[in-house]
Amino acid sequence: MRPALTDYQHLASGKVRELYRIDADHLLFVASDRISAFDHILDTEIPDKGRILTAMSVFFFDHLSVPNHLAGPPDDERIPDEVLGRALVVRSLEMVPVECVARGYLTGSGLLDYQRTGSVCGIELPSGLVEASKFAEPLFTPATKAEIGAHDENVSFDAVVELVGAERAARLREATLNIYSRAAEHALGKGIIVADTKFEFGVDADGELVLADEVLTPDSSRYWPADSYQEGVVQPSYDKQFVRNWLTGPDSGWDRHGDTPPPPLPAEIAAATRARYIEAYERISGLSFSDWIGA
Repeated sequence: MRPALTDYQHLASGKVRELYRIDADHLLFVASDRISAFDHILDTEIPDKGRILTAMSVFFFDHLSVPNHLAGPPDDERIPDEVLGRALVVRSLEMVPVECVARGYLTGSGLLDYQRTGSVCGIELPSGLVEASKFAEPLFTPATKAEIGAHDENVSFDAVVELVGAERAARLREATLNIYSRAAEHALGKGIIVADTKFEFGVDADGELVLADEVLTPDSSRYWPADSYQEGVVQPSYDKQFVRNWLTGPDSGWDRHGDTPPPPLPAEIAAATRARYIEAYERISGLSFSDWIGA
C-alpha cells in the first residue's frame, strides 16, 4: 500500500513544484499543473502539465546518462497515489545557488542584454545579431536564483566564481554546455531546436556534482520547430513562451510593468499550451504521452 502525501513533511513550495521529506536521504519532488510567467504564478492551471514535465525530465535523465538526483523509478512505491505520474523520489542534495543557463540562440533576456550592452552575461558578441540569431558556439549565461515574485538576474562567469569558487564554477560551465549540446543534437534530429535551457545542480555527500530539479522541459527550455526557423523574427514555440506572448499581446489587456497581476488564461490558450507541451514531449522522446502514468 502506498503512503499518503500527508505522511510526508512538506518542506517548500515553488512556482510549480512542492517538496516533501521522505527520510533523511530522500525527497518527494512533485510537479503541479501551475504555470508561471513574468515572475507571477498564474491563476489558470494547464491540465496534465505536471505529468508532462515529469515525463520529459525522466526521458532526459535516462537519455543523458549523467549523475542525477533520481532515486527511484516514476512508479516508485514511495510515491503516493494522488501524485503518481507527476512526482519523483530524489536524493537530498546541497543545491548550488546558480541557475545554469545554456544559450544556442539569441532571444529572451539574452537579447535584451545584447541590445543594451553588446554582450550577454559579460560575453562580448559580434555586432549585427538579431532575434533568434544562432551563436557560433553555445554560451554559458548563468543567473542568480530569485525568490518567488522576484526576477532571476543574469550574471557574469566571474560572479559565479565569487559565489562557488573557481573550480566549481568551471565544472558547472563545462557540464551545462556539454549537456545542452547533447540534448540539442538529439532534439534537432527530431525536428526541434533547443534555443536555450536552464539546469540546476546539487552536490552529493561525496562532493560529486549532480544534475537536479527538472531537466529540458518546456518550462525550462525554449523549443522551436526547426523547419520554420528564420533569423530575425520571434519563433513559434512548444514551450511557455506561447503563454508569455498571449500575456503581452493585445488580447490580454495586461500591463506587465504595472501593479496588477496577470489575468486568467482563456480556456483555449490553456488547451493550446497543453497541446504544445505534449507535442514537444512526444516528438523529442518518441513516446506517447497517453502511455505515461495517469495520463
